[in-house]
Amino acid sequence: MKRKGYLAAFIILGVLIIDQIIKIWVKTTMFLHSSIHITDWFQIFFTENNGMAFGMELFGKLFLTSFRIVAVILILWYLIDIIKRNLKTGYIVCIAMILAGACGNIIDCVFYGVIFSESTYSQLATFVPIGEGYGSWFQGRVVDMFYFPIIDTHWPSWLPIWGGKHFIFFSPIFNFADASISCGIIALLLFYHKYLNASLGKKKDKKD
Repeated sequence: MKRKGYLAAFIILGVLIIDQIIKIWVKTTMFLHSSIHITDWFQIFFTENNGMAFGMELFGKLFLTSFRIVAVILILWYLIDIIKRNLKTGYIVCIAMILAGACGNIIDCVFYGVIFSESTYSQLATFVPIGEGYGSWFQGRVVDMFYFPIIDTHWPSWLPIWGGKHFIFFSPIFNFADASISCGIIALLLFYHKYLNASLGKKKDKKD
């Protein structure tokens, strides 16, 4: 049980460190909406958003940040519970990845507004004394940078309605924390959906 707890802590800490290193590097070395061309289907494209994963924006900023914090508390409680119950290692890893990703974006929302200057099209962000940033507590913007325009083309002109219009397959821009959340959820759905139902239903524990 201790081994699984240490593993979960290592995953959470590792994701948070990598996520923040990438975000700080992008924010302090790139202008807003500038990009680094890696391949035709992969770019580092610096953008910021006030909303949820992949740039979605719903409701108000304070509500979203508060929702994230409540969600993280509940996920943390659940993670501790399944570690105590000695559930499968893979299942614990998935939950830890989701928790780590959520925490990574909360850091942006809570702190970035008060410790960074504004990122603009002509000005790089810098660290500033606490309280002298571009926003207030809980009003920070989430930094996104991974962009995979796998297919960038135009619809055939003969196609009704969409003919000739620009089309990009997979246009969301996301960060390492988003990727951690997505990978954790996908793994849960693919490999542990039945186990998730049993765990939430407090059925008989399954061990390795």
